[in-house]
Amino acid sequence: MTIEQIQSVIQAVSAPVLFVTADGQLVAANGAATEMFGNAIVGRLLVAVLRQPAILDCFEQALTSRQPVTRQFQLVEAGREVARAVTAAPLGGPGNRGAVLTFEDTTALIESRRIRRDFVANVSHELRSPLTALRGFIETLQTTARDDPAAQARFLAIMAREAERMDRLVRDLLSLSRVEAEERVRPRALVDLSAVLRAVIALAGPDGGAEGGADSVAEAPTIETAGLDAGLTVIGDADQLNQVFTNLVENALKYGKPGGTLRIVARRRDKEAALRGPAIQIDLHDQGPGIPPQHLPRLTERFYRVDNHRSRELGGTGLGLAIVKHIVNRHRGRLKITSQHGQGSTFAVILPAAPQNAGSAEQS
Repeated sequence: MTIEQIQSVIQAVSAPVLFVTADGQLVAANGAATEMFGNAIVGRLLVAVLRQPAILDCFEQALTSRQPVTRQFQLVEAGREVARAVTAAPLGGPGNRGAVLTFEDTTALIESRRIRRDFVANVSHELRSPLTALRGFIETLQTTARDDPAAQARFLAIMAREAERMDRLVRDLLSLSRVEAEERVRPRALVDLSAVLRAVIALAGPDGGAEGGADSVAEAPTIETAGLDAGLTVIGDADQLNQVFTNLVENALKYGKPGGTLRIVARRRDKEAALRGPAIQIDLHDQGPGIPPQHLPRLTERFYRVDNHRSRELGGTGLGLAIVKHIVNRHRGRLKITSQHGQGSTFAVILPAAPQNAGSAEQS
């Protein structure tokens, strides 16, 4: 096969492909390869173009073994680190001996493996603590506290809390799994956000923040609302939107200022640039201590907590905001979080408003 024929074949491949002769000269490259490595690579030595030991080793091993060889390596492209796999496949006869090098972007695959590995480790860690506590209390009840009614009552109360903690974690894990499975499926029902918010607020109740660090019901944050009487119709999933605002309201009541105010403001925006059209925006502003700026970009990560100890004390699983993010994404909306030290935080949910002719959609 001539160099011209090789060039013609590799040009039809979408992945970056190079042909390198046995003496290490790069003699053919397709468009994807020149875009990746530069236009002036043909005619140069491979070692001068790609100073990656993994690539050079892959090339040499393929020529020696006369078998395809694959190696992993990393590059910095457009300011970010990219993981790639290179496969060298020997090609040619006596007068045209060399190898075809094909490059595959494996960044997403490696990242997904890392996320899965971290997820399993986090779940194991979250379950290990309550399970260890339960085992310890059970052993105590079977031995030293066998005939101590006061100790039994105290230990059983703690065991009930730990069991409830595990139950919340399992429920949130199942909820997150369902939300992720449905994330690419657009909801179709008409949903009145005013009704959803009123239901969430009613369930939160006057003592909704009592377990959120307030020492008494009197110190629990109160809820004020504005704009809930306006037309706040979106196309969505009522149950999932209820979950979004339940999670956000519960967080605000837990971490808000004792005796302070949680203010929920709804408004219609005729033009939202990020959504390219009219939108409904719901702002939840608490009067808590605020969130340090370095934590804001990571708040919606699974199991990420600003204060691990306090979150666990208040019954948090570290999954609430991750669930919120996925549901908002499913609704093609935006979640914006802003915070100032000592002045509280604002969680804004922005959803596309239902078009005026959406009355034919299924009512929810």
